[in-house]
Amino acid sequence: MKNLDRRSFLKGIAITTAGVLSPAIADSKTYSSRTPTIKNPYSFFGIHQQGIATPPQKHIYFLVLDLHTNSRSDIKEVFKVWTTYASKLTLGENVAPYSKNTLIPALDTGEADSLNPYNLTLTFGVSVSFFDKLGLKSSRPKLLKDLPHFPRDQLREEFSGGDICIQACADDPQVAFHAVRNLVRIARLKVTMKWSQMGFNSYENNDTPRNLFAFKDGTVNPSANELDKVVWVKDGSWLDNGSYLVVRRVQMHLETWDRTHLKAQNDTFGRKRDSGAAYGKNEEFEEVDITAMPEDSHVFLAKTTGMQILRRSFSFASGIDPRTGQFDAGLLFIAFQKDPMQFIAIQNALGNIDKMNEYITNIGSGLFACFGGVSKKNGDYIGKSLLG
Repeated sequence: MKNLDRRSFLKGIAITTAGVLSPAIADSKTYSSRTPTIKNPYSFFGIHQQGIATPPQKHIYFLVLDLHTNSRSDIKEVFKVWTTYASKLTLGENVAPYSKNTLIPALDTGEADSLNPYNLTLTFGVSVSFFDKLGLKSSRPKLLKDLPHFPRDQLREEFSGGDICIQACADDPQVAFHAVRNLVRIARLKVTMKWSQMGFNSYENNDTPRNLFAFKDGTVNPSANELDKVVWVKDGSWLDNGSYLVVRRVQMHLETWDRTHLKAQNDTFGRKRDSGAAYGKNEEFEEVDITAMPEDSHVFLAKTTGMQILRRSFSFASGIDPRTGQFDAGLLFIAFQKDPMQFIAIQNALGNIDKMNEYITNIGSGLFACFGGVSKKNGDYIGKSLLG
């Protein structure tokens, strides 16, 4: 029953400056063509940012941005506007009313009009380079460092680095994209887009989503009462109630995998593909016994570290890789932890030994410190604890 409760939890939990950037807001009237039915919206406000321990939605638009300014006041202004926009978007509202003047561009791009928010969450984080560019090195957490180079990494510059990340998750892909599009649009003079990835999850009821290798992904995520120990930063700093986000763009070599017999696939994971049960067990959520599985299996190596992370990954299929003529498909691996060493220890344990290395290549990577939540009190905004 404990394991069933864990799965249920993971599925059931998982601005005043706007006128400066867009003066047209002043001459506007309230107008919305949104459907009046709002489906389980997640408020942007709270102790923690949503999109971390909330239920994993079926779609993601993940975007990494570079700063186009070294002015702290510029970015402070952007974060204030983003707070106002995010609070509206997650409730299914336009970022700003439509203007009476139809001869100027509308402030909301409109592609989510008539759609409810489909459980939209927005999560923001900043990297090491964010602090360097804004002269905030003294405020950078000691734990926030560039990830080391891991064995078998073949990172591509176009999928690595960046200063700010925005994670938009929703049960509708257009709602997720609309949110990110409007956030970027209002800040175009201050930020530039570096890389992005759309992703998807598919599952029925409370089932664990399967990745493109057909194996269940996220079975051993921490339970509700383990989040303080595993996910949330609790150190009294500006990052209090936040978390560290690791993102890895993992290319899956599907054609090679599809030529591999089922026993070898099971051996690779240390689990049975159909049920998700670990070797030596009959059910997905039974406690793992690593002595029953191959020593080069993915689960065996990860479990030997004793580390836990909160996985929140999505599959992607982005056409054809021109380098190989094969599917450009894989896993947008996202994990949250209170200390990046939790992930680093696991990845180092996998190293050159992991049998999974025959079928995947890590081509993108990033580490971001995700702020704590934003309160509803007047004047609070994303990152205020850092930027003042």
